Amino acid sequence: MEAAIAQRIQYPSWVDWREFEGKSLRGSLRYSQRVKEEKRFRGLALAHLQPERRKRSVSSEVLCSDNNSSALLEAGSVYPFDEDLILKRKAEEVKPFLNGRSMYLVGMMGSGKTTVGKLMSKVLGYSFFDCDSLIEQAMNGTSVAEIFVHHGENFFRGKETDALKKLSSMYQVVVSTGGGAVIRPINWKYMHKGISIWLDVPLEALAHRIAAVGTGSRPLLHDESGDAYSVAFKRLSTIWDERGEAYANANARVSLENIAAKRGYKDVSDLTPTEIAIEAFEQVLSFLEKEETMEIPDGDL
Repeated sequence: MEAAIAQRIQYPSWVDWREFEGKSLRGSLRYSQRVKEEKRFRGLALAHLQPERRKRSVSSEVLCSDNNSSALLEAGSVYPFDEDLILKRKAEEVKPFLNGRSMYLVGMMGSGKTTVGKLMSKVLGYSFFDCDSLIEQAMNGTSVAEIFVHHGENFFRGKETDALKKLSSMYQVVVSTGGGAVIRPINWKYMHKGISIWLDVPLEALAHRIAAVGTGSRPLLHDESGDAYSVAFKRLSTIWDERGEAYANANARVSLENIAAKRGYKDVSDLTPTEIAIEAFEQVLSFLEKEETMEIPDGDL
């Protein structure tokens, strides 16, 4: 599986951006009968993801995708059927149609962009980058919170744009962006060279997550006083009012509330990162299908 990367904004010397520049990021998408068959597999596979049971054994079923894939389950046999297998299968389904395009995860702070992004990059064989980490490395290890204190938010946003510009010249990478990356139109120009994915998480769930780990590493939160949950929820609500519409610019939306409803969970906190990554690939497929339809001339339909 491929991996590599980086150079500078001032970025560390181990990152060689030249390896990724000048490569084609696009290619024609043609959904064949193979993909239609794989969709049948997806439906059957997801039907086996039941609440309270991340793994299950299935017998006396035959699930096939195409001539190039062997039957996953043979009649009379018993195999462990889990979400990791589904995630891997979904990545295999998506990858041929990406044509090397990168993926950019956007969303509010605490939405799980880094965790989900690492899962997606691993099964795709892509390299993973956390935009905030790249900026910290470029600033000789200075944390994002310290950058805000000593240089201000505008300085940080400039470094963030520089990072996204560099990343946009690459291919086969998954990028976790900062929560505020969506507020600059120029950032969307860079992210739309790949595929942008919005992790849409309810504010209440975000506040609980952030309160559980503390607000110290969140420069837009840690100066507030009060209990951690109330502080987080109040500030997140304000940030959402400022940024909410911007997230909708993403190519694909992954709603945790929708996933939880489909799985029969009472709360989005019951979802695993793998389940969220599976849905992300599902939404990317939907985007690619719509994109292809838009690209086909009317006379060819």
